[in-house]
Amino acid sequence: MTVGTIPYCDPQGCVSKGCTPTTCVGTGVASNHTLFERSTKVIPGGVNSSIRAFKAVGGEPYVVARGEGAYIEDVEGKRYIDLVQSYGAVILGHAHPAITAALRSVAGDGTSFGAPTPREMKLAEAISERVPSCERVRLMNSGTEATSTAVRLARGATGRKRVITFNGNFHGATDALLAAGGSGVATLGLPGTAGVPEEAVANTIVAPYNVVPEIGDDVACVIVEPVAANMGVIAPAPGFLEGLRAACDRVGALLVFDEVITGFRLGLGGAQAKYDVRPDLTCFGKVIGGGLPIGAVGGRKDIMENLSPLGKVFHAGTLAGNPMATAAGLAALNELTGDVYMELAARARALSALLRDACASAGIVAQFPVVGTLVGAYFGDRIPTNFDEAKQTDEKMYAKFFHAMLAESVAMAPGAYEALFVGLGHDDQVMSRLAESASRAAQRAMR
Repeated sequence: MTVGTIPYCDPQGCVSKGCTPTTCVGTGVASNHTLFERSTKVIPGGVNSSIRAFKAVGGEPYVVARGEGAYIEDVEGKRYIDLVQSYGAVILGHAHPAITAALRSVAGDGTSFGAPTPREMKLAEAISERVPSCERVRLMNSGTEATSTAVRLARGATGRKRVITFNGNFHGATDALLAAGGSGVATLGLPGTAGVPEEAVANTIVAPYNVVPEIGDDVACVIVEPVAANMGVIAPAPGFLEGLRAACDRVGALLVFDEVITGFRLGLGGAQAKYDVRPDLTCFGKVIGGGLPIGAVGGRKDIMENLSPLGKVFHAGTLAGNPMATAAGLAALNELTGDVYMELAARARALSALLRDACASAGIVAQFPVVGTLVGAYFGDRIPTNFDEAKQTDEKMYAKFFHAMLAESVAMAPGAYEALFVGLGHDDQVMSRLAESASRAAQRAMR
């Protein structure tokens, strides 16, 4: 039995029972519960990214069969308005024709070679053209790989060991950076993570977000989310990013912007263009792959050329700059214009307003701050400025609202510390339906 083109169970078992996608029984039950339960038998926790397990909000996850535009559909055929959008990676909408056409075309040429291809050069050029600080760009496979490579590069280029990061910033599953927490561990209720020895974080200094720390001459780099999008959405305080730039310059440390979420999501130049602060290195992910796995580090020529084969800082990867991800990334970036970002910003403001109105009408105290195209959600009486304040959000109310929205066919991230994302698929009709759903959900959450 299949839903669309995706097999979900033993075809022989399904055929013998004459089942359909909605009536599948026995060994071939096509339901969210059965498929999740089956997954737990081969995948730890049933998921390949911990937050997907719904631990923070309770219950079991829906299992996605397909997506189109602003919508996703689970294996039971239920459609949801999607406010996750692959955690910001999808801007054009699910299964956008430009992306799917690019993937079909490149798949016919071969999917991996372990050798240079024209598309990786073109994607690097596209990034460099749009982000002036990226004089050179190295492609890789994920945002985590990008942040870990940036730290290794900073240490190799400066000959220093220490790294400063900020409480609540999440820079992927890199041992040296997991000390800072952020949504990845906050959502799971973990103070850190087992398996990271003290030695791995011995040279990591964690500072409060939005406060310029003291930076010594033993610091290799300061790495920061220029807009914190892993503790909800928190804007940089006036002077914070400028202060980091000046402090790094005084001691010769490198300033690294983690723009895995904000890069090409806030605008063509990312957060660094919005706030007019030029970092030494920038980490990218998500958007530059058009929804496929990818990452990149870009930066000053003199720093980037410390990477092998020119320099002594090692980086390599068989699938780095692979044809599928670079084709999708090029297709996505070619669609992203100034007009697109103006529209996205308008829709982000509309989302914030409709959620605010829905909650206020139901008597729920909540804030939905907007930074450009990003929307945050806090269940409390003020908008936070750092992680300690963000953790005051009412996680129980978030869980109630989350499930109420899910019952109204709206999918949000299953954790209170993530951003909400809209894309080009969220047109006026979708936004109107979303407003109605949010209003009913807020009332339901208060019952």
